[in-house]
Amino acid sequence: MNATGTVLYRRSTSGLTGLAHLFGILSLILMLVWLLHYRGGLNLESDISERIFNVHPFMMLFGFIFLSGEGMMAYKTIAAERTVQKFIHMLLHLIAICMAIIGIHAVLKFHNKESIEDFYSLHSWVGIATFSIFILQWLFGFVLFMFPKASPGTRARALPWHICAGRALLYMAISSALTGLMEKATFLGGSYHGNQALTINFLGLSILLFGILVDFSLVFARYV
Repeated sequence: MNATGTVLYRRSTSGLTGLAHLFGILSLILMLVWLLHYRGGLNLESDISERIFNVHPFMMLFGFIFLSGEGMMAYKTIAAERTVQKFIHMLLHLIAICMAIIGIHAVLKFHNKESIEDFYSLHSWVGIATFSIFILQWLFGFVLFMFPKASPGTRARALPWHICAGRALLYMAISSALTGLMEKATFLGGSYHGNQALTINFLGLSILLFGILVDFSLVFARYV
C-alpha cells in the first residue's frame, strides 16, 4: 500500500472507531432515558424493587459492554506508549468486572426481594458464563502480559487467542444484553408499547452496532 493509500486507510479505520464511540455513548443515553423516564430510576438501596433491578442493566451495559469495548480499542484510541495503552486496557476491564459484580448483586437482591428464582433463563446462563470467562480472560491476560509476564515467545503465541477470546466475550455480553432486554419487555406485558418499546428497540440496536463497530475497528487496525 502506498503512502496515500495508507493515510486514507487510517482515516477509514479511525472513522469506524469514532462511530463505535458514538453508538456506545448513544446506548448509555438510551439506557438512562429508559430507566429514568419509563422505569422510575435506579437505586440499589431503594425500598422499591424495580429501582433496585434497574441498577443491573445500567451497570452491565456501562461496564461489561461499553468499558469493555473501549478497553479493547484502547490501543487505537489512546495516543501513548504501548505500556500506558496496556495499563489502560487492563484497568478498564478491571473496572468492568467491578461494575458487573454490582450489577449481578442488584439483580440477585431484586430476585430475593420478589421471591424470584435465580439463574433459570437463557439470559442469565449466557450472562453468568460471560462473567466467569471474562474474569479468567482478565487473570490470564494480567499474568501473561503485565505481571509477572511470560516470555516473548509465549506472549506471541497467546496474543491471538487473547484477542479472539476478547472479541467473543464482547459478543457474548451483547447477546446477554439483548436477551435481557427482550426478557424484560416480555415481563412488562401491556406496558411494552409506544415510546417505551421504541426506546428499548433502539437501545438494543445501538448496543449491537457498538459491538460490531468495535470488532471492525480491531480487525482493520491489524492491517494499519
